[in-house]
Formats: sequence, C-alpha cells, structure tokens
Amino acid sequence: MGKAIEQVALERGHEIAFHVTSSTPIEEVNLASCDVAIEFTKPQLAVKHIDACLTAHTPIVVGTTAWQDNLADVEKRVLETKGSLLHASNFSVGVNIFFEINKLLARLISGHSEYTGAMEEIHHLQKLDSPSGTAITLADGILNNNPDYISWVLGEEHKPHTTTGQLGITSYRKPDVPGTHSISYASEIDTITITHEAHNRKGFALGSVLAAEFILGKSGVFTMSDVLKLS
Repeated sequence: MGKAIEQVALERGHEIAFHVTSSTPIEEVNLASCDVAIEFTKPQLAVKHIDACLTAHTPIVVGTTAWQDNLADVEKRVLETKGSLLHASNFSVGVNIFFEINKLLARLISGHSEYTGAMEEIHHLQKLDSPSGTAITLADGILNNNPDYISWVLGEEHKPHTTTGQLGITSYRKPDVPGTHSISYASEIDTITITHEAHNRKGFALGSVLAAEFILGKSGVFTMSDVLKLS
C-alpha cells in the first residue's frame, strides 16, 4: 500500500517528505516537514502514530484497521490538540459507494423474514485482521439499518453456524486477492446479491490521497463519507 500511495501522490503532484518503516520509526522523522501523514501500518502501531502526529499538529489519514477499540480516546485527543484525523476501514471510492448501497438494501429487506442475509469476504494471505475492517463496516451497516439482525458471527474458511438475529460472515484468505466483499439475501424463491471486487490496490491508494487533500487545513475527526459527501 505504501508504494501504491506514493505512486498516486506523485502522479497528483505531491512530494513525499519521509517514509516511516521498521528501520526508520516515527520518532526519527520530522513530522513538521510534511503537510499530511498517511498511515497504513499495523493495528498495534496505529494509535502511537496518530498520537505522534497530533502532538506535532500534523493532520493524519489512517487506513489501518482493528485499532478502533481505542477510537473514543483518540477522538478525545483530537479535540484536546485541535488536531485533524481522517480514518476509514476502506478508502476506495467504489467501496464507499458500496457501503451506501448495502445500507439501502438492508433497509429495503427489513421485515422480509423469508430472506436470510450472509456476507463473504476474500483477501490476500497477508491480511492480518479477520473479518476485514471493510466487512465489519458492512456488517454495522446492516445491523444499524435492519432490526432483524442484532449481531454477527465469523467463520474463517467456512460458513459459520448462525441463530436467529445473527448475520454470518465467512472470511477466506487466498493468494493475490486485493479484496472482494459480497452481501447476499437468500430465500426459497430467489437470491439477491451485491458484490464489490477490487482489481488492484490503486483504488485504495487514490482514496487515501484524496482524503489527505481533503483534510489539509481542517480540524476534527472525519471519514470518507465527509470526503465523498455520500451521506
């Protein structure tokens, strides 16, 4: 992702001030030398990187997932520092449109008990979190818009057993898959399916650079819905 983001940023006329890597940790770079930082690392590093940027008054765009248990504390820190944070489970423009379609379908299918909902997500073998952050966002979109579902349950490499009110999520990890997410509602008569399939990582990279351009000069906590004005 770092290489893809750098390529898109350079194509759009930006300069890369520094790279944070395992050999060059964030403590060794001059955060004040950049206008915006873009963070795609590991869940255990994300909060530290956010805090460093907020301390340096450097806006930060965060694409790392599975750190959001700390979101409330991070949002408080953003307010205290009058800083700027934009976070998303997925920066792809297409995926964020897909999020909105998913919410609409969840509302439309609500009350039609003959349909059983399910989700499937496929990612590359290096994907650390399961289910993906994108899958969790999709699940939240269903739970928040369809009272027939109150929780989700995960099956890794197999479909999970579900009970009434549970949405089943099946996660697969396969070689060289940028990311595919499918939502289906099946009945005895028919099946409704919506799918987003990423062909490469460029869409995620472009979205993160668009987010960086958006957040410059702003303060507060933002998401891709703010960037794309989807809701």
